[in-house]
Amino acid sequence: MWIARPLYELIPYLYMLVGLVLLGAAWLIEMQTLPGVLLLLGSLSLLAGIVLWLRRKDYRTTQAEYSSKSLDD
Repeated sequence: MWIARPLYELIPYLYMLVGLVLLGAAWLIEMQTLPGVLLLLGSLSLLAGIVLWLRRKDYRTTQAEYSSKSLDD
């Protein structure tokens, strides 16, 4: 399944934004168990966004270092 490139490029930032919103909601909501759940989900979402961003950055820098020619040529 292919998605549009602009949407693909936004995914890590969307994950990080959702994570920050959930962390903010966990800070503001005063209930018993909901802030803990929001804190966990927000942290995981923020972490997933950062991991995706770093992996894409590493992949792109690694690909730029190597020749695009095939080894068989």
